[in-house]
Amino acid sequence: VQLQASGGGLVQAGESLRLSCVASGSISSLNRMGWFRQAPGKERVFVARIWWSGGGTFYADSVKGRFTISRDNTKNTVYLEMNDLKSEDTAVYYCAAALQPFGPARTETSYDYWGQGTLVTVSS
Repeated sequence: VQLQASGGGLVQAGESLRLSCVASGSISSLNRMGWFRQAPGKERVFVARIWWSGGGTFYADSVKGRFTISRDNTKNTVYLEMNDLKSEDTAVYYCAAALQPFGPARTETSYDYWGQGTLVTVSS
């Protein structure tokens, strides 16, 4: 399975941005998808998760109500719609894919495949 993340960029606080993650390869084996982010000098942390079937969304408290994770079945793509961006959202965003439904959604080791990351910079 290969994951290609895109959509990052430079925005001002309060603006919106949509990230995309295209999955290719043996995607029929996937169970869930997640987004993580890593701010400068900090560890990578969980942002959101969705079942590959499209349901079961789950968010970190820091983004709940502002970010929306979704999936387009026809394009094998998972999106992260980010609204009302804040300077603390500045990070490299990674998409991840898991083969199994087990393991906490917030834990990196629950995921088997990772995209290359896309940088989001929010200026205040």
